[in-house]
Amino acid sequence: MIFNLFTYTDWALLALRVAAGAIFIVHGLPKLKNLKGTAGWLTSEGFWPGMFWALVLSVLEVAGGAALIIGVYAQIPAILLAIQMFVGTIWKIKKGMALVNGYEIDLALLGGALVIMTLGPGAYALL
Repeated sequence: MIFNLFTYTDWALLALRVAAGAIFIVHGLPKLKNLKGTAGWLTSEGFWPGMFWALVLSVLEVAGGAALIIGVYAQIPAILLAIQMFVGTIWKIKKGMALVNGYEIDLALLGGALVIMTLGPGAYALL
């Protein structure tokens, strides 16, 4: 008997949404709690105006992560988070960071966001 894994694609999308959403939330909350520090860091890295980008990134990670988890119009935050992770990956590569201990999480989250963006949230989503 051949085990058909294609019958579990909605479960796989749910697992991906929950895992990616949780990672975005836990990385976004410290940014949101310390907007001034995040803004200062972003400004020093060339992202101007720092406070604007600190607010955008932190709210996107927290709210977008929550939207992924519960599956509320998940493709919209997935697109925005994919853009954020693409920029983050390219920025880290340009800074000379390696894949390991550098941009591997950004790259994995980019891939996950692209999967959710293209396939949708699956059957186990709120909207």
